[in-house]
Order: sequence, then C-alpha cells, then structure tokens
Amino acid sequence: MTSAELLDKGMRCLREHLGVVDAEQFIATVLRERFDYTKWQREHFDGMSLNELNSAAVDYAKKTGKT
Repeated sequence: MTSAELLDKGMRCLREHLGVVDAEQFIATVLRERFDYTKWQREHFDGMSLNELNSAAVDYAKKTGKT
C-alpha cells in the first residue's frame, strides 16, 4: 500500500467512525500534542497480560460486530 493509499484509508476510517468534525479534531489534536502512538501503546498495554489483551480484543470484536 502506498503512503497516499494509507492516508486515504485512514481518513476514510476516521470519518466513518468519528464523523467529519471529530475526525478533523482528532487530527488537529494529534498534531498539536505531538502524540506518540508507540509511547501511548506501551503505557496502555504493557501492564496487560496476553490473556487480558485477548479478552479485550474479543469483547471489542463482539461489541462492534468485527471478527
């Protein structure tokens, strides 16, 4: 996937799930706050066991209808 395709797919996903206004606010916040996804991911998931992570993923999939 090219960078342009990735950006297009990501923006489409944000718009579909957040709506246009919230998607724009999300992008603005990420840029303004210099959001470090890797750091956030480590802070959020490092304390979870593999079983906890798996359970959270399964619950999310059930709740959203994604498999």
